[in-house]
Amino acid sequence: MEAQHHQSSALSKAHVITVSDGVFHGRRVDKSGPALAALLRGGGFEVGIPEVVPDEVERITEAIETAITRGAGIVVTTGGTGLGPRDVTPQATAALLDYEVPGIGEEMRRAGAAGTPMAALSRSMAGVRGKTLIINVPGSVKGAIESLEAVLPMLDHAVHLLHGDTAH
Repeated sequence: MEAQHHQSSALSKAHVITVSDGVFHGRRVDKSGPALAALLRGGGFEVGIPEVVPDEVERITEAIETAITRGAGIVVTTGGTGLGPRDVTPQATAALLDYEVPGIGEEMRRAGAAGTPMAALSRSMAGVRGKTLIINVPGSVKGAIESLEAVLPMLDHAVHLLHGDTAH
C-alpha cells in the first residue's frame, strides 16, 4: 500500500542526462536517454526530455547541479562510466556527492553480469546530494536499460527516505 502514495511533487521528478561527445556533436542519435526516460515514466516518475552534454567534468557537474536546483528527486546519467580517457561521469558525480550508495552500483553490475562479463568494468555508481539520488548508468542502450531496471523497484522508496518519510 505504501508505495502507492505518489504525489506530483519533487518526490516524483526525475531528470535524465546523456553524457556523450558523439550525441552532443550530432554524430550519434541518443537512444539511451529516451529509453531511460520512458522507464522512469513507467515507474511513476515525471520526466522531461533528456539533456545531452559532452564528456567534460564541468558540463556534467553543471547539468547535475541544475537538475537538483530545479527539484529533481532522481538524476540519472547515461554514458561515461567505462575505462576510456573521456569517461569522466563517475568522477564528476563523486565530487558532488554528500555520500555514496554503493549497493545501487553493485546491483546494476550484478544485473549486467548476467548478460556480459564486461559489466564488471562499468564504474556505474550512485549517491546522494542533499535530497537527490544521483545514479550513473552505462551509455549503451542495453547496459543503461538493464542497470536502471535492476534498481527501479527501489527508487520510489529511496526518494521517500531522502525526504524524511522513514515509516516502513
